Amino acid sequence: MNQVARNTDPLTSWAAADSAKSLAAQHATIIIKALCKYGAMGKDGIASITGLDGNQVARRLSELERNHEILLTGRNVQSKSGRVEREWKVMPKQMDLI
Repeated sequence: MNQVARNTDPLTSWAAADSAKSLAAQHATIIIKALCKYGAMGKDGIASITGLDGNQVARRLSELERNHEILLTGRNVQSKSGRVEREWKVMPKQMDLI
């Protein structure tokens, strides 16, 4: 993950950044488990299943994609507001493909 606090920030900001990293890791695990159990979903579907806020899910999706843990399916699904959103799935592990 990227550095969250700046070098000039007070120690309290660094402590908050460390706490945020831990929370982000917990959210990522929750999202991966939901996608494994329920299959491909959009951001709002993931938020609904996991109880996380849509913004929390959205921030983790890009991080999980960068880490090659999830990928886009190429399909769009309907969000809770009726708009189109991208669908995500867990990246298959190489051994699962054999």
